[in-house]
Amino acid sequence: MYQINFNQPIHVFFIGIGGISMSGLAEIINKEGFKVSGSDMKASDLTKHMESLGIQVYIGQKAENIADDVDLVVYTAAIHKDNPEFQRAVERHLPMLTRAEFLGQLMKNYRIPIAVSGTHGKTTTTSMLSHVLLQADTDPTLSIGGILKAIHGNIRVGGNQYFLTEACEYTNSFLSFYPKIGIILNIDADHLDFFKDLDDIRASFKKFTKLLPTDGTLIISSDIDNLSYFTDELNCNIITFGAQETSDYSAKDIIFDDFGRPTYTLLKKGEEVSQISLSVTGIHNVYNSLSAIAAADLLHIDLDTTKKALLAFSGTDRRFEYKGEIGGVTIIDDYAHHPTEIKATLSAAQNYPHKKLWCVFQPHTFTRTKALMDEFAQALSMAENIILADIYPARETDNLGISSETLAKKIEDSGKKCFYFPSFGEIEEFLLEHCSAGDLLITMGAGDVVNIGNHLLGK
Repeated sequence: MYQINFNQPIHVFFIGIGGISMSGLAEIINKEGFKVSGSDMKASDLTKHMESLGIQVYIGQKAENIADDVDLVVYTAAIHKDNPEFQRAVERHLPMLTRAEFLGQLMKNYRIPIAVSGTHGKTTTTSMLSHVLLQADTDPTLSIGGILKAIHGNIRVGGNQYFLTEACEYTNSFLSFYPKIGIILNIDADHLDFFKDLDDIRASFKKFTKLLPTDGTLIISSDIDNLSYFTDELNCNIITFGAQETSDYSAKDIIFDDFGRPTYTLLKKGEEVSQISLSVTGIHNVYNSLSAIAAADLLHIDLDTTKKALLAFSGTDRRFEYKGEIGGVTIIDDYAHHPTEIKATLSAAQNYPHKKLWCVFQPHTFTRTKALMDEFAQALSMAENIILADIYPARETDNLGISSETLAKKIEDSGKKCFYFPSFGEIEEFLLEHCSAGDLLITMGAGDVVNIGNHLLGK
Protein backbone atom coordinates (compact mmCIF):
# COMPACT_ATOMS: atom_id res chain seq x y z
CA MET A 1 0.00 0.00 0.00
CA TYR A 2 1.12 3.53 -0.82
CA GLN A 3 2.50 5.34 2.24
CA ILE A 4 2.13 9.10 2.68
CA ASN A 5 5.00 11.16 4.03
CA PHE A 6 3.24 13.92 5.96
CA ASN A 7 6.47 15.91 6.01
CA GLN A 8 6.38 16.13 2.21
CA PRO A 9 3.01 17.61 1.13
CA ILE A 10 1.67 16.48 -2.25
CA HIS A 11 -1.45 17.06 -4.37
CA VAL A 12 -4.34 14.85 -3.18
CA PHE A 13 -7.59 14.49 -5.13
CA PHE A 14 -10.74 13.33 -3.28
CA ILE A 15 -13.48 11.58 -5.31
CA GLY A 16 -16.60 12.39 -3.30
CA ILE A 17 -15.17 15.37 -1.39
CA GLY A 18 -18.66 16.54 -0.37
CA GLY A 19 -19.15 13.71 2.13
CA ILE A 20 -18.99 14.53 5.84
CA SER A 21 -15.89 12.39 6.40
CA MET A 22 -14.10 13.08 3.11
CA SER A 23 -14.52 16.84 3.46
CA GLY A 24 -13.09 16.62 6.96
CA LEU A 25 -10.00 14.73 5.84
CA ALA A 26 -9.53 17.19 2.99
CA GLU A 27 -9.71 20.09 5.44
CA ILE A 28 -7.15 18.52 7.79
CA ILE A 29 -4.48 17.99 5.15
CA ASN A 30 -5.26 21.31 3.48
CA LYS A 31 -4.32 22.99 6.76
CA GLU A 32 -1.20 20.82 6.90
CA GLY A 33 0.05 22.37 3.65
CA PHE A 34 -1.08 19.76 1.11
CA LYS A 35 -2.58 20.84 -2.20
CA VAL A 36 -6.15 19.52 -2.23
CA SER A 37 -8.80 19.19 -4.92
CA GLY A 38 -11.83 16.97 -5.39
CA SER A 39 -15.21 16.36 -6.92
CA ASP A 40 -18.78 15.55 -6.01
CA MET A 41 -22.00 14.86 -7.87
CA LYS A 42 -23.73 17.99 -6.59
CA ALA A 43 -22.97 21.21 -4.76
CA SER A 44 -23.69 21.37 -1.03
CA ASP A 45 -22.82 23.40 2.05
CA LEU A 46 -19.78 21.15 2.52
CA THR A 47 -18.49 21.64 -1.04
CA LYS A 48 -18.98 25.39 -0.63
CA HIS A 49 -17.01 25.24 2.61
CA MET A 50 -14.20 23.40 0.80
CA GLU A 51 -14.12 26.16 -1.82
CA SER A 52 -13.98 28.82 0.91
CA LEU A 53 -10.74 27.16 2.07
CA GLY A 54 -9.21 27.54 -1.38
CA ILE A 55 -9.84 23.92 -2.40
CA GLN A 56 -10.74 23.32 -6.06
CA VAL A 57 -14.06 21.44 -6.18
CA TYR A 58 -15.52 20.05 -9.41
CA ILE A 59 -19.27 19.47 -9.52
CA GLY A 60 -19.79 16.41 -11.68
CA GLN A 61 -17.23 13.63 -11.99
CA LYS A 62 -15.22 13.62 -15.19
CA ALA A 63 -11.89 12.10 -16.18
CA GLU A 64 -10.39 15.51 -16.96
CA ASN A 65 -10.85 16.57 -13.33
CA ILE A 66 -7.76 14.49 -12.49
CA ALA A 67 -5.18 17.16 -13.28
CA ASP A 68 -1.66 16.33 -14.44
CA ASP A 69 -0.14 17.32 -11.10
CA VAL A 70 -2.34 15.03 -8.95
CA ASP A 71 -0.10 12.69 -6.90
CA LEU A 72 -2.68 10.63 -4.95
CA VAL A 73 -6.38 9.83 -5.32
CA VAL A 74 -8.61 9.09 -2.32
CA TYR A 75 -12.09 7.62 -2.89
CA THR A 76 -15.06 6.43 -0.85
CA ALA A 77 -16.59 2.96 -0.74
CA ALA A 78 -19.52 4.32 -2.78
CA ILE A 79 -17.28 4.94 -5.83
CA HIS A 80 -17.51 2.19 -8.44
CA LYS A 81 -14.68 1.14 -10.71
CA ASP A 82 -16.51 2.52 -13.76
CA ASN A 83 -16.38 6.03 -12.29
CA PRO A 84 -14.54 8.16 -14.91
CA GLU A 85 -12.19 9.73 -12.35
CA PHE A 86 -11.39 6.33 -10.85
CA GLN A 87 -10.68 4.98 -14.34
CA ARG A 88 -8.42 7.93 -15.21
CA ALA A 89 -6.43 7.41 -12.00
CA VAL A 90 -5.96 3.73 -12.88
CA GLU A 91 -4.93 4.60 -16.45
CA ARG A 92 -2.30 7.01 -15.11
CA HIS A 93 -1.09 4.45 -12.53
CA LEU A 94 -1.65 6.97 -9.74
CA PRO A 95 -1.46 5.78 -6.13
CA MET A 96 -5.00 5.25 -4.78
CA LEU A 97 -6.31 4.86 -1.23
CA THR A 98 -9.78 4.31 0.15
CA ARG A 99 -11.09 6.89 2.60
CA ALA A 100 -10.46 4.42 5.45
CA GLU A 101 -6.90 3.67 4.34
CA PHE A 102 -6.14 7.38 4.10
CA LEU A 103 -7.64 8.04 7.53
CA GLY A 104 -5.63 5.16 8.97
CA GLN A 105 -2.39 6.64 7.66
CA LEU A 106 -3.39 10.04 9.03
CA MET A 107 -3.81 8.50 12.49
CA LYS A 108 -0.15 7.45 12.47
CA ASN A 109 0.77 11.13 12.49
CA TYR A 110 -0.48 11.56 16.08
CA ARG A 111 0.83 10.28 19.41
CA ILE A 112 -2.52 9.08 20.76
CA PRO A 113 -5.08 8.20 18.06
CA ILE A 114 -8.52 7.39 19.55
CA ALA A 115 -11.15 5.50 17.53
CA VAL A 116 -14.80 5.30 18.64
CA SER A 117 -16.61 2.28 17.19
CA GLY A 118 -19.95 0.55 17.66
CA THR A 119 -23.13 -0.04 15.71
CA HIS A 120 -24.83 2.92 17.41
CA GLY A 121 -23.78 6.09 19.21
CA LYS A 122 -20.45 6.78 17.51
CA THR A 123 -21.14 10.39 16.59
CA THR A 124 -22.62 11.30 19.96
CA THR A 125 -19.83 9.63 21.94
CA THR A 126 -17.09 11.11 19.75
CA SER A 127 -18.71 14.50 20.28
CA MET A 128 -18.89 13.99 24.06
CA LEU A 129 -15.22 13.07 24.21
CA SER A 130 -14.40 16.00 21.92
CA HIS A 131 -16.02 18.32 24.45
CA VAL A 132 -13.93 16.77 27.23
CA LEU A 133 -10.65 17.12 25.29
CA LEU A 134 -11.48 20.73 24.43
CA GLN A 135 -12.47 21.55 28.01
CA ALA A 136 -9.13 20.11 29.16
CA ASP A 137 -7.21 22.33 26.70
CA THR A 138 -5.51 19.36 25.03
CA ASP A 139 -5.64 20.97 21.54
CA PRO A 140 -7.06 17.82 19.88
CA THR A 141 -7.52 17.12 16.20
CA LEU A 142 -11.11 15.95 15.73
CA SER A 143 -12.97 14.14 12.95
CA ILE A 144 -16.67 13.72 13.74
CA GLY A 145 -19.49 12.23 11.69
CA GLY A 146 -21.82 15.11 12.48
CA ILE A 147 -21.80 18.84 13.07
CA LEU A 148 -20.59 19.77 16.56
CA LYS A 149 -21.66 23.26 17.66
CA ALA A 150 -18.56 23.72 19.83
CA ILE A 151 -16.31 23.70 16.75
CA HIS A 152 -18.91 24.96 14.23
CA GLY A 153 -18.41 21.90 12.04
CA ASN A 154 -17.17 18.33 12.05
CA ILE A 155 -13.42 18.97 11.92
CA ARG A 156 -10.89 20.63 14.16
CA VAL A 157 -7.19 20.70 13.32
CA GLY A 158 -5.10 20.82 16.49
CA GLY A 159 -1.72 19.59 17.68
CA ASN A 160 -0.15 16.19 17.04
CA GLN A 161 -0.91 14.75 20.50
CA TYR A 162 -4.55 13.59 20.19
CA PHE A 163 -6.47 12.50 17.10
CA LEU A 164 -10.09 11.51 17.79
CA THR A 165 -12.26 9.94 15.11
CA GLU A 166 -15.25 7.71 14.55
CA ALA A 167 -14.52 4.18 13.37
CA CYS A 168 -17.24 2.66 11.19
CA GLU A 169 -17.43 -1.09 10.65
CA TYR A 170 -19.18 -0.89 7.25
CA THR A 171 -17.07 -2.60 4.55
CA ASN A 172 -14.57 -3.35 7.38
CA SER A 173 -13.27 0.19 6.95
CA PHE A 174 -12.13 0.51 10.58
CA LEU A 175 -9.70 -2.37 10.04
CA SER A 176 -7.51 0.12 8.15
CA PHE A 177 -7.07 2.23 11.31
CA TYR A 178 -4.19 2.47 13.79
CA PRO A 179 -5.75 3.35 17.16
CA LYS A 180 -3.91 3.60 20.46
CA ILE A 181 -7.26 3.73 22.28
CA GLY A 182 -10.23 1.88 20.83
CA ILE A 183 -13.79 2.23 22.13
CA ILE A 184 -16.56 -0.30 21.33
CA LEU A 185 -19.99 0.97 22.38
CA ASN A 186 -22.17 -1.92 21.22
CA ILE A 187 -22.42 -4.55 18.48
CA ASP A 188 -25.70 -5.18 16.65
CA ALA A 189 -26.89 -6.66 13.37
CA ASP A 190 -26.60 -3.95 10.72
CA HIS A 191 -25.13 -3.29 7.26
CA LEU A 192 -26.38 -6.69 6.15
CA ASP A 193 -25.82 -5.68 2.54
CA PHE A 194 -22.13 -6.24 3.36
CA PHE A 195 -21.96 -8.55 6.39
CA LYS A 196 -23.43 -12.05 6.22
CA ASP A 197 -24.93 -11.99 9.72
CA LEU A 198 -24.31 -10.89 13.31
CA ASP A 199 -21.49 -13.41 13.73
CA ASP A 200 -19.74 -11.89 10.74
CA ILE A 201 -20.07 -8.43 12.31
CA ARG A 202 -18.74 -9.68 15.65
CA ALA A 203 -15.76 -11.23 13.85
CA SER A 204 -15.02 -7.85 12.27
CA PHE A 205 -15.08 -6.11 15.65
CA LYS A 206 -12.79 -8.79 17.05
CA LYS A 207 -10.27 -7.98 14.32
CA PHE A 208 -10.63 -4.31 15.29
CA THR A 209 -9.63 -5.10 18.89
CA LYS A 210 -6.49 -6.82 17.63
CA LEU A 211 -5.33 -3.59 16.00
CA LEU A 212 -4.55 -2.19 19.45
CA PRO A 213 -0.86 -2.31 20.43
CA THR A 214 0.30 -3.89 23.68
CA ASP A 215 0.60 -0.42 25.24
CA GLY A 216 -2.87 0.53 23.96
CA THR A 217 -6.28 0.29 25.61
CA LEU A 218 -9.63 -1.21 24.65
CA ILE A 219 -12.65 0.49 26.29
CA ILE A 220 -15.59 -1.85 25.73
CA SER A 221 -19.19 -2.23 26.87
CA SER A 222 -19.61 -5.09 29.31
CA ASP A 223 -23.20 -5.43 28.05
CA ILE A 224 -22.00 -6.97 24.77
CA ASP A 225 -22.87 -10.67 24.54
CA ASN A 226 -20.02 -13.09 25.26
CA LEU A 227 -17.58 -10.31 26.05
CA SER A 228 -14.69 -12.74 26.53
CA TYR A 229 -14.81 -13.50 22.78
CA PHE A 230 -13.37 -10.01 22.25
CA THR A 231 -11.06 -9.75 25.23
CA ASP A 232 -9.52 -13.15 26.03
CA GLU A 233 -6.73 -13.05 23.44
CA LEU A 234 -5.77 -9.39 23.86
CA ASN A 235 -2.45 -8.21 25.26
CA CYS A 236 -3.52 -4.59 25.68
CA ASN A 237 -5.14 -2.84 28.66
CA ILE A 238 -8.92 -3.47 28.90
CA ILE A 239 -11.48 -1.17 30.55
CA THR A 240 -15.19 -2.02 30.75
CA PHE A 241 -18.27 0.15 31.13
CA GLY A 242 -21.97 -0.62 31.19
CA ALA A 243 -25.10 -1.39 33.16
CA GLN A 244 -23.47 -4.02 35.37
CA GLU A 245 -21.94 -2.78 38.61
CA THR A 246 -19.08 -5.25 38.02
CA SER A 247 -17.98 -3.00 35.12
CA ASP A 248 -15.03 -0.71 35.68
CA TYR A 249 -17.40 2.23 35.04
CA SER A 250 -21.14 1.99 35.69
CA ALA A 251 -24.11 4.11 36.78
CA LYS A 252 -26.84 3.85 39.39
CA ASP A 253 -29.70 6.00 40.70
CA ILE A 254 -30.48 7.21 37.18
CA ILE A 255 -33.17 9.89 37.13
CA PHE A 256 -34.52 12.13 34.36
CA ASP A 257 -35.60 15.77 34.45
CA ASP A 258 -38.71 17.13 32.73
CA PHE A 259 -36.96 17.06 29.36
CA GLY A 260 -35.59 13.52 29.61
CA ARG A 261 -32.05 14.57 30.55
CA PRO A 262 -30.40 12.08 32.93
CA THR A 263 -28.48 12.52 36.15
CA TYR A 264 -26.77 9.50 37.72
CA THR A 265 -24.27 8.36 40.31
CA LEU A 266 -20.98 7.33 38.73
CA LEU A 267 -19.46 4.11 40.00
CA LYS A 268 -15.83 3.24 39.43
CA LYS A 269 -15.08 -0.42 40.18
CA GLY A 270 -18.30 -0.49 42.23
CA GLU A 271 -17.42 2.55 44.36
CA GLU A 272 -19.48 5.74 44.22
CA VAL A 273 -17.38 8.54 42.77
CA SER A 274 -19.58 11.50 41.83
CA GLN A 275 -22.89 12.65 40.39
CA ILE A 276 -22.99 13.19 36.62
CA SER A 277 -25.59 15.33 34.82
CA LEU A 278 -26.09 15.35 31.07
CA SER A 279 -27.78 17.80 28.71
CA VAL A 280 -28.74 15.13 26.19
CA THR A 281 -31.73 12.82 26.49
CA GLY A 282 -32.10 9.09 26.99
CA ILE A 283 -30.59 6.29 29.04
CA HIS A 284 -28.46 5.25 26.06
CA ASN A 285 -26.52 8.48 26.53
CA VAL A 286 -25.74 7.48 30.12
CA TYR A 287 -23.73 4.57 28.74
CA ASN A 288 -22.21 6.68 25.96
CA SER A 289 -21.02 9.11 28.63
CA LEU A 290 -19.51 6.29 30.70
CA SER A 291 -17.22 5.38 27.81
CA ALA A 292 -16.18 9.04 27.45
CA ILE A 293 -15.49 9.25 31.20
CA ALA A 294 -13.39 6.07 31.02
CA ALA A 295 -11.33 7.51 28.17
CA ALA A 296 -10.88 10.85 29.94
CA ASP A 297 -9.79 9.07 33.12
CA LEU A 298 -7.27 7.06 31.11
CA LEU A 299 -5.86 10.33 29.74
CA HIS A 300 -5.54 11.73 33.29
CA ILE A 301 -8.17 14.42 32.77
CA ASP A 302 -9.63 15.37 36.13
CA LEU A 303 -13.26 14.44 36.74
CA ASP A 304 -14.45 18.00 37.39
CA THR A 305 -13.28 19.00 33.92
CA THR A 306 -15.03 15.97 32.41
CA LYS A 307 -18.26 16.71 34.28
CA LYS A 308 -18.30 20.32 33.07
CA ALA A 309 -17.69 19.20 29.49
CA LEU A 310 -20.45 16.57 29.56
CA LEU A 311 -22.95 19.01 31.04
CA ALA A 312 -22.07 21.59 28.36
CA PHE A 313 -22.62 19.05 25.56
CA SER A 314 -26.16 19.52 24.22
CA GLY A 315 -25.91 17.12 21.31
CA THR A 316 -25.00 17.12 17.62
CA ASP A 317 -27.15 17.75 14.58
CA ARG A 318 -29.85 15.14 13.96
CA ARG A 319 -29.47 13.44 17.38
CA PHE A 320 -32.74 14.19 19.22
CA GLU A 321 -32.31 17.71 17.90
CA TYR A 322 -34.92 20.30 18.83
CA LYS A 323 -36.00 21.99 15.60
CA GLY A 324 -38.76 24.31 16.82
CA GLU A 325 -42.49 24.58 17.42
CA ILE A 326 -45.49 25.14 15.17
CA GLY A 327 -48.95 25.60 16.62
CA GLY A 328 -47.73 24.35 19.99
CA VAL A 329 -46.37 21.13 18.44
CA THR A 330 -42.71 20.46 19.29
CA ILE A 331 -40.63 19.09 16.42
CA ILE A 332 -37.58 16.92 17.11
CA ASP A 333 -35.35 15.35 14.46
CA ASP A 334 -33.28 12.20 14.94
CA TYR A 335 -30.90 10.16 12.77
CA ALA A 336 -32.13 6.78 14.14
CA HIS A 337 -32.32 4.27 11.29
CA HIS A 338 -31.86 0.91 13.09
CA PRO A 339 -34.41 -0.75 15.41
CA THR A 340 -32.11 -0.43 18.43
CA GLU A 341 -31.66 3.29 17.75
CA ILE A 342 -35.40 3.76 17.22
CA LYS A 343 -36.12 2.16 20.60
CA ALA A 344 -33.54 4.39 22.28
CA THR A 345 -34.98 7.55 20.70
CA LEU A 346 -38.61 6.66 21.45
CA SER A 347 -37.68 5.68 25.01
CA ALA A 348 -36.05 9.09 25.44
CA ALA A 349 -39.20 10.70 24.05
CA GLN A 350 -41.29 9.10 26.80
CA ASN A 351 -39.46 11.32 29.30
CA TYR A 352 -39.95 14.44 27.16
CA PRO A 353 -43.08 16.56 27.77
CA HIS A 354 -45.88 15.74 25.33
CA LYS A 355 -49.53 14.83 24.97
CA LYS A 356 -49.33 12.56 21.96
CA LEU A 357 -46.17 11.22 20.32
CA TRP A 358 -46.00 11.24 16.53
CA CYS A 359 -43.18 9.45 14.72
CA VAL A 360 -42.52 10.02 11.01
CA PHE A 361 -40.04 7.34 9.99
CA GLN A 362 -38.16 7.06 6.69
CA PRO A 363 -36.59 3.59 6.37
CA HIS A 364 -33.00 3.65 5.12
CA THR A 365 -31.99 1.15 2.40
CA PHE A 366 -33.99 -1.82 1.16
CA THR A 367 -31.53 -4.41 2.49
CA ARG A 368 -31.69 -3.11 6.07
CA THR A 369 -35.50 -2.78 5.94
CA LYS A 370 -35.98 -6.31 4.61
CA ALA A 371 -33.44 -7.95 6.94
CA LEU A 372 -34.84 -6.26 10.08
CA MET A 373 -38.51 -5.95 9.11
CA ASP A 374 -39.91 -7.57 12.29
CA GLU A 375 -37.53 -5.58 14.51
CA PHE A 376 -38.52 -2.31 12.83
CA ALA A 377 -42.22 -3.07 13.32
CA GLN A 378 -41.69 -3.83 17.00
CA ALA A 379 -39.54 -0.77 17.66
CA LEU A 380 -41.82 1.69 15.86
CA SER A 381 -44.84 0.38 17.76
CA MET A 382 -43.49 2.24 20.80
CA ALA A 383 -44.89 5.44 19.27
CA GLU A 384 -48.59 6.27 19.63
CA ASN A 385 -48.87 7.45 16.04
CA ILE A 386 -46.69 6.06 13.25
CA ILE A 387 -46.30 7.55 9.78
CA LEU A 388 -44.02 6.01 7.15
CA ALA A 389 -42.33 7.74 4.23
CA ASP A 390 -40.90 5.88 1.24
CA ILE A 391 -37.66 3.95 1.77
CA TYR A 392 -34.57 6.09 1.21
CA PRO A 393 -32.48 3.94 -1.16
CA ALA A 394 -29.07 5.59 -0.50
CA ARG A 395 -26.53 3.48 -2.42
CA GLU A 396 -29.06 0.81 -3.50
CA THR A 397 -31.05 0.35 -6.72
CA ASP A 398 -32.78 -3.02 -6.18
CA ASN A 399 -35.89 -2.69 -4.00
CA LEU A 400 -35.85 -6.46 -3.21
CA GLY A 401 -39.61 -6.54 -3.71
CA ILE A 402 -40.40 -4.48 -0.61
CA SER A 403 -41.57 -0.96 0.18
CA SER A 404 -42.68 1.10 3.16
CA GLU A 405 -46.17 -0.31 2.53
CA THR A 406 -44.72 -3.73 3.39
CA LEU A 407 -43.51 -2.40 6.72
CA ALA A 408 -46.79 -0.58 7.34
CA LYS A 409 -48.71 -3.83 6.88
CA LYS A 410 -46.33 -5.62 9.26
CA ILE A 411 -46.99 -2.95 11.90
CA GLU A 412 -50.75 -3.09 11.39
CA ASP A 413 -50.71 -6.91 11.61
CA SER A 414 -49.48 -6.45 15.19
CA GLY A 415 -52.60 -4.40 15.98
CA LYS A 416 -50.98 -0.96 15.75
CA LYS A 417 -52.35 1.74 13.46
CA CYS A 418 -49.82 2.97 10.88
CA PHE A 419 -50.13 5.50 8.06
CA TYR A 420 -48.12 5.47 4.85
CA PHE A 421 -47.87 8.33 2.34
CA PRO A 422 -45.73 8.28 -0.83
CA SER A 423 -44.80 11.96 -0.70
CA PHE A 424 -43.51 14.39 1.92
CA GLY A 425 -46.25 16.84 0.90
CA GLU A 426 -48.98 14.36 1.85
CA ILE A 427 -47.25 13.64 5.17
CA GLU A 428 -47.04 17.36 5.97
CA GLU A 429 -50.74 17.87 5.17
CA PHE A 430 -51.68 14.93 7.39
CA LEU A 431 -49.60 16.25 10.28
CA LEU A 432 -51.04 19.76 10.02
CA GLU A 433 -54.53 18.28 10.13
CA HIS A 434 -54.01 15.82 13.00
CA CYS A 435 -51.32 17.15 15.37
CA SER A 436 -52.49 19.30 18.28
CA ALA A 437 -50.85 21.76 20.68
CA GLY A 438 -48.75 19.89 23.24
CA ASP A 439 -47.93 17.00 20.88
CA LEU A 440 -44.39 15.86 20.13
CA LEU A 441 -43.43 15.15 16.51
CA ILE A 442 -40.22 13.23 15.76
CA THR A 443 -38.93 12.98 12.20
CA MET A 444 -36.63 9.98 12.11
CA GLY A 445 -34.23 8.36 9.67
CA ALA A 446 -30.83 8.70 7.98
CA GLY A 447 -32.18 10.07 4.71
CA ASP A 448 -33.83 13.43 4.00
CA VAL A 449 -36.86 13.07 6.31
CA VAL A 450 -35.51 16.07 8.26
CA ASN A 451 -36.91 18.21 5.42
CA ILE A 452 -40.47 17.53 6.60
CA GLY A 453 -39.91 19.30 9.91
CA ASN A 454 -37.88 22.05 8.25
CA HIS A 455 -40.67 22.69 5.74
CA LEU A 456 -43.37 22.76 8.44
CA LEU A 457 -41.30 25.30 10.35
CA GLY A 458 -40.75 27.39 7.22
CA LYS A 459 -36.99 26.81 7.22
